[in-house]
Amino acid sequence: MLAEPTGLILPVRIEEEMKRSYIDYAMSVIVGRALPDVRDGLKPVHRRILYAMYEANMTPDKPYKKSARVVGDVLARYHPHGDAAVYESMVRLAQDFASRYPLVDGQGNFGSLDGDSPAAMRYTEARLSSLAMAMLQDIEKDTVDFIPNYDGTLKEPVVLPARIPNLLINGSAGIAVGMATNIPPHNLGEIIDALVLLIDQPGAGLKEILNVVKGPDFPTGGLIIGREGIRNAYRTGRGTIKIRARAEIEQVGGKSQIVITEVPYQVNKARLIETIAELVREKKIEGITDLRDESDRTGLRVVIELKKDAQPKVILNQLYKHTQMQENFGVIMLALVDGRPQILNLKEMLEHYLKHQKEIVTRRSRYLLNQAEARAHIVEGLRIALKFLDAVIQTIRRSPDVEAARRALMDKFSLSEKQAQAILDMRLQRLTALEREKLEEEYRELMEKISYFKEVLADESKVLAIVREELLEIKAKFADPRRTQIVDEEEPLEAEDFIPREEVVITVTHRGYIKRLPLDTYRSQRRGGRGIQALTTREEDFVEHLTVTTTHHYLLLFTNQGKVYRLKAFDVPEANRQARGTALVNLIYINQGERITALISVESFEEEAYLFLATRQGTVKKTPLREYNTSRRDGIIALNLDEGDELIGVELTRGKDEIILGTRQGKVIRFSEEEVRPMGRATRGVRGIALEGEDEVVGMVKVKPFADLVLVSERGFGKRTPLEEYRGQGRAGKGLLALKVSEKTGPLVALAVVREEDELMLITAEGLLIRLSVEDIPRQGRYTRGVTLMRLEEKDKVMAVARL
Repeated sequence: MLAEPTGLILPVRIEEEMKRSYIDYAMSVIVGRALPDVRDGLKPVHRRILYAMYEANMTPDKPYKKSARVVGDVLARYHPHGDAAVYESMVRLAQDFASRYPLVDGQGNFGSLDGDSPAAMRYTEARLSSLAMAMLQDIEKDTVDFIPNYDGTLKEPVVLPARIPNLLINGSAGIAVGMATNIPPHNLGEIIDALVLLIDQPGAGLKEILNVVKGPDFPTGGLIIGREGIRNAYRTGRGTIKIRARAEIEQVGGKSQIVITEVPYQVNKARLIETIAELVREKKIEGITDLRDESDRTGLRVVIELKKDAQPKVILNQLYKHTQMQENFGVIMLALVDGRPQILNLKEMLEHYLKHQKEIVTRRSRYLLNQAEARAHIVEGLRIALKFLDAVIQTIRRSPDVEAARRALMDKFSLSEKQAQAILDMRLQRLTALEREKLEEEYRELMEKISYFKEVLADESKVLAIVREELLEIKAKFADPRRTQIVDEEEPLEAEDFIPREEVVITVTHRGYIKRLPLDTYRSQRRGGRGIQALTTREEDFVEHLTVTTTHHYLLLFTNQGKVYRLKAFDVPEANRQARGTALVNLIYINQGERITALISVESFEEEAYLFLATRQGTVKKTPLREYNTSRRDGIIALNLDEGDELIGVELTRGKDEIILGTRQGKVIRFSEEEVRPMGRATRGVRGIALEGEDEVVGMVKVKPFADLVLVSERGFGKRTPLEEYRGQGRAGKGLLALKVSEKTGPLVALAVVREEDELMLITAEGLLIRLSVEDIPRQGRYTRGVTLMRLEEKDKVMAVARL
């Protein structure tokens, strides 16, 4: 038979019990484990470590003692949790790369910036640092409250006196339940200056405080980029601060190298190096030839060697983007205020610390006043005894025992029990004249102290003056220069900041495929060569346009319908020689039936320049370059066209250049662009050349001094003629004969203005490309047909020419 249950059973709703229990757990974590107190900036475990070491007399002037002893004392006396947690907390207090101002002076292996674990606690040794003594200073003078430890056998401090603003100078990080804190470390000198400012000017605002507190100061140095995140964090208690490694570009033996000497706070150096190596192996970052860690006990130094032709600034930007060389520090200034978690701004944190220090000085002054008054009370009794010495001695001699003597003294001379006992305890040597003088001096000093402490306790300004003086003493003793430099926010990094500036070839096919290739893909060949395969085109497709530019230039793609589209050269996907490229419809919103008829590159739209446009029917127009500055992917109007006309050429001019137009039948006209007034984009233009029969304009070039005009025909013939042979004519003339066109040569397809040091690229409908030197092309007169520049198959023909 089951026994009847005894005791009171209360029904409880499970959701209420879960809610209550979870809240109790959450508050326990928040208050007792994860968040620092706003007054001393310590979590309970750190406070217990420092107090246990202080009690064990492990001060800076004493020898180091085993870390295991510290951990054992903390566990046994105050913190009944895991030994690993206590040791890890102590290690962090000793790491100069984790704590801006270490509170534990460690000896042995306490870990490294590479993420190495510290040695076991039985091997390492520790003692309090000099700064930690300021955290505990005056703790024995009733400056803070004490509470029973976990088993009620000892007392532990609720908070430390913290004569240094530890919460701000060392920061704090912790994850509680439903909240977290992440307070960055600061420079001791700056924080003390801010505290002094608030003492002198209690109404000072954030602007005045920011004049002395520049921003966080991390133990590992580095750079803080911009000040907006700092201001947000200091104003609201939340913000994001961008930290960057300190890296310099050095030139060694004709090559560049990037040298990293400081890394962002809490970044693992070894892992950073591994990440860079992985990016190099995966070819996400190119141009790095060697990576080595030259760090030693004198400081951090990571060397990244680069190729000769690498662009250090671009690689550095890529490293900032893809590695922990640039990190964001999310500031959450959360701390316990009177046992409750609060988000605080910088001024509130400083004010809470000042309030704590006022209380410390007040309690210390009250304690010292009580001590002085107690001693003065005793000294007053001794003075009475010396004044009536014979009567006192006679009273004592007549008393049968100590108790009787004490009562007789109290009754006869109106003394307290403590005074009477002090007289009975007084040694005979105090009766000498010298000792009497010392007693009088002590009494005068005690009266001065009592008067001073009473004045301090009666006047808050005197308390603050003491706080101010002691803070400045701390600053003089422990302040050091900033380690983290704050620099202005840079312009937002554009895509080209991560792309090396290199020369490239851009080709566009008749069917609308575009690709990018490095210029050195094509080696120079001699005149008359067969060329190399530049791309594999679809049947009936061929390359129509080719330009040599850099990855950082803009590409302006003009269409037969008089529209222009803009791309960055690096936006064009790179492909191999045989690849046909990427369809333009994937890059720009080109309309059906629209095809590219001109391709040029410009570096900037800010320069004072013009775009000079020519159509197949001989119309020309000049428009300021700035009017084409648009990022619209659906393009803009470049010029208005007559029915049946097409745009065939575009040149970048300066307003006073000379222009040459070439026609299919081998005629050219040379005239000054000043004959064409500037017009807006959506205009038609004026007559450039008068065409005969079915002739049409095939190309346009800009005249350059001391240069030649190269003409290339459809069948690969070409020649070079000095520009002097083409005299200037008025706009809209019929032009001069420049190339003797025949069935063998085929019609004129392209013209270019060149000098002897230049090179030319010819590309055919079948995708063959030849790169040849201009000096290999013989100079000939106007009436010749030229020489063979490129041998072609029967059905192939030259489609485009570009000058390098």
